Amino acid sequence: MAKQSIFGRISTLMKANINGMLDSAEDPQKMLDQLVRDYTNNIADAESAIAETIGNLRLLERDHEEDVKAATEWGSKALAASKKADELRVAGHTVDADKFDNLAKIALQRQISEENEARALAPSIAAQTEVVDKLKDGLNGMKGKLEELRAKRSELLARAKSAEAQNKVHDAVKSIDVLDPTSELGRFEDKVRRQEALAAGKAEIAASSLDAQFSSLEDVGELTEVEARLAALKAGGVSSAAIEQ
Repeated sequence: MAKQSIFGRISTLMKANINGMLDSAEDPQKMLDQLVRDYTNNIADAESAIAETIGNLRLLERDHEEDVKAATEWGSKALAASKKADELRVAGHTVDADKFDNLAKIALQRQISEENEARALAPSIAAQTEVVDKLKDGLNGMKGKLEELRAKRSELLARAKSAEAQNKVHDAVKSIDVLDPTSELGRFEDKVRRQEALAAGKAEIAASSLDAQFSSLEDVGELTEVEARLAALKAGGVSSAAIEQ
């Protein structure tokens, strides 16, 4: 019954859809950890059951071999006794010949008995061999599933760590995004741009003021020449020199 129970658990675990179980699990990592423990424990139980079953099978095979060997030995003894009886009968020792024939019959009976015992063990050996083969196949399948589980678990943990690292990188990049107007760098850049605009405006104003000063100087020079010519007219002479000039 214990072996049948273990074999049933092996069959159930072998048919388990790991991907489907992961999809429906609230915490896939915890579920995988539990499955790894279940498989490990059942593999240990299966190995113990297989060892016991193999031990029983080897005992049956040894008994069968001994029965076959004994049957062969009794057959040899029967043959030897029969030959001895024939030799004695040829020599005229009928009484002794009959004794050896009786011994041959006894040996043949023992041979038949051993053969029957060997024959009776054959079905049990075949059945036990089939159970051992199935248990071995199931055990190998469970070990393969266990490796698959461990690989899934490692993959899941690696993906979780990778996702966590990526989120940290994204958060770090976002905190120093120079294109983000709400960031410290964005505000500082805006301040610098305003200061540059103010300086450019002041320079433009300064340049306009200087041009105006030079323009006023030209106007003053022109008025001074007009005053000089007017004074010359009043003095009585047309400023011909000025005209000639």
